[in-house]
Amino acid sequence: MGHETAVDVPSAGDLALLRRLAADFEAVGYTVDDVAELVGPAAHAALSRDQIVPALVATERAIRAAAEAGRAAQAGRAAEAGRAGEARLAAEARPAEPTDDGGAARRAALAVVVRLFLLGRDEPEGAVAAALPTIGPSGLVELGLAEEVPAREGTEPARLRARVDLRPYAWVDAEAAGHGEVRLWVASDLAAHQRPGILRRDHVLGIGHASTTLVQSTARRPVGTALDLGTGCGIQTFHLLRHARRVVATDVSERALAFTRFNLVLNAGQLGLDPEQLDDRVDLRLGSLLEPVAGERFDFIVSNPPFVITPREEGESAEDQFTYRDAGLPGDQLVAGLVASLWDALAEGGTAQLLGNWEVRAGGEWHDRVRSWVPEGLDAWVLQRELVGPEQYAETWLQDASEQLDPEAYAKSYAAYLDDFASRGTEGIGFGMMWFRRTAPDQARLNRFESLTHPIEQPIGPHWQAAVERADWLHSLGPSQFAAVHLVIADDVTEERHQRPGAEHPGVVLVRQGAGFRRTALLSTEQAGFISACDGELAAGQIAAALGALLGRDDEEFSHGLLREIRELTEDGFLMKA
Repeated sequence: MGHETAVDVPSAGDLALLRRLAADFEAVGYTVDDVAELVGPAAHAALSRDQIVPALVATERAIRAAAEAGRAAQAGRAAEAGRAGEARLAAEARPAEPTDDGGAARRAALAVVVRLFLLGRDEPEGAVAAALPTIGPSGLVELGLAEEVPAREGTEPARLRARVDLRPYAWVDAEAAGHGEVRLWVASDLAAHQRPGILRRDHVLGIGHASTTLVQSTARRPVGTALDLGTGCGIQTFHLLRHARRVVATDVSERALAFTRFNLVLNAGQLGLDPEQLDDRVDLRLGSLLEPVAGERFDFIVSNPPFVITPREEGESAEDQFTYRDAGLPGDQLVAGLVASLWDALAEGGTAQLLGNWEVRAGGEWHDRVRSWVPEGLDAWVLQRELVGPEQYAETWLQDASEQLDPEAYAKSYAAYLDDFASRGTEGIGFGMMWFRRTAPDQARLNRFESLTHPIEQPIGPHWQAAVERADWLHSLGPSQFAAVHLVIADDVTEERHQRPGAEHPGVVLVRQGAGFRRTALLSTEQAGFISACDGELAAGQIAAALGALLGRDDEEFSHGLLREIRELTEDGFLMKA
């Protein structure tokens, strides 16, 4: 698992130094909640948009407030000493510690850490030493986390500059110690908003919107073996370790694996790892996509692959590509090839969840291409969350790598995107979440392709897992068994009725989910009547028979047809087993 030949990455070799770093971060309160409280809600929200100015202003204020509190405390001590007389002052002379006025000193120390590692600002070595006294500036340099910036012409004190983005990260886990929260610090390469210039081609991406989307959408279950394909800085592996006995993490980038190793060792305690025996639970492998695990099968696979569609240029090499987002293949072939290969990499009953882009060709449905990728024997459930045009897509990814800083190159690249999409008749590019399963004989066959662009509940993963389990339960029931089930309306479901003024009966009846996928279903009169009777007292078959008698449709065809429709509403979560 060793990949020590990677350059420009933090070192995971000195466990004592890493323990000192963790102790200092704990002492200063370098956590998600404390950082949010320090900079305030608006500045913290701006950080999620890669806007650092509000946080810079907030941290400057915190440092100034601590300095003013220290000066006031020192002035007060001087006045008191004057009143006590010089003799007493001499007898009690000792180094004075600044009064922590309401935590001002601690807030200032946290502000220094935030400015250094989160905002990418050069900070005075003395301030860093005071904020992180156990590891100190020299320890940060030794770990490869920072570098010294020499004083200019001897007029300023030496300063320290971060070499990596090192930020707090947390999530709630019911099984975690300490109020169910797992708290980590995660290192990655500095982004464009932290360091000027175009990103390096082997840039190791940090925790971004795509990676957290995959975390939130993952339908988790206890498994023996899991694969994190394209691990990056390791975020998916961190979560996998909470419910998988063993994790294999792969990446085509040696630097990415080195960052992942550093993050695993730094956070070993929180992740339940022995930092000296990582191989017991984690296996880091170098290679492209599924190549490093050829011939192996896993219970669970997650991947945020380099799915970005990028125009190909004649004579380009791997060095011309941003490895964190571009696999060097034309169009959406990367995602297509990965999906087509999943059946061989999954154990029976095993599942995989990915993020991806797909091209929507002229004259077709958005899901046509995705359906064509799925091999025989692999179930699929795909949620399209966005559909954008070629222009917006080009702008998004050119800005992602700060390519707009070179106007001439930007215009050339923009045109190349448009020409590339036009060459394949691509009118739109979809983005979404993809779930697959190598289904066992006793499991439901799922084949769902939904475009849900409205806001859904996050994390959606638990709801997705519940939906899969509900489908498997329904699969186990024959028609007569389902007719015997007692149903109730799900707690989050509400009903809407619409009718023209003066009408005796509503013309439209809708049921809406307030949680999970937040679907809306249009009900027929019979379905609305059935749902209104679902209080758990009568079995589904009894309700259907009663409705048939009431409507003069007490035939078997009516009852069976209505129960099929109710079964679909149950699978979607509008109704639940009593």
